[in-house]
Amino acid sequence: MLNENIKKLRKSKGLSQEELAIKLNVVRQTVSKWENGLSVPDSSMLIALADELDVSVGVLLGETVTDPMPDDLKTISEKLEVINLQLAKRSMVRLKAIRGILISVCALIVITFIILAAMQSSYLGWDYNNPELAVAGTIVHGFEFVFVRLAPIVLLISVVGIVMTYKKR
Repeated sequence: MLNENIKKLRKSKGLSQEELAIKLNVVRQTVSKWENGLSVPDSSMLIALADELDVSVGVLLGETVTDPMPDDLKTISEKLEVINLQLAKRSMVRLKAIRGILISVCALIVITFIILAAMQSSYLGWDYNNPELAVAGTIVHGFEFVFVRLAPIVLLISVVGIVMTYKKR
């Protein structure tokens, strides 16, 4: 019974005799002898074998081990399907969030351009002898200078990002 249990448990774990032998620091022929009933592992090896196969020593020695039922495989495949659906849903939510952020960036850039165009650089006519207006005018002019140069690049990158999020996978 020990030999049959070792063989069934090893196969259910998807291990070859060689792989199990490596994990137990023995040669493949030793595992083969155990499975063919030509020898038995000593007590310390029996404990190590049970640990590798994730069972108790009692299961190895006496209790019969049944092959996995087809229903078990069906249950596992159903669970994997649920997990895959959850991952796909999470991915879609993340994609929609990124798309929303990119659309918001585009809208913000366009609105800022409209505001700057409506101002028509009116700050250039301010009285710069007044220190407060001089500081405010310099800040607005610096913002406009940097914005007009960087915003088109950011807008282009955002539009490309939006298009990429709508592409079919």
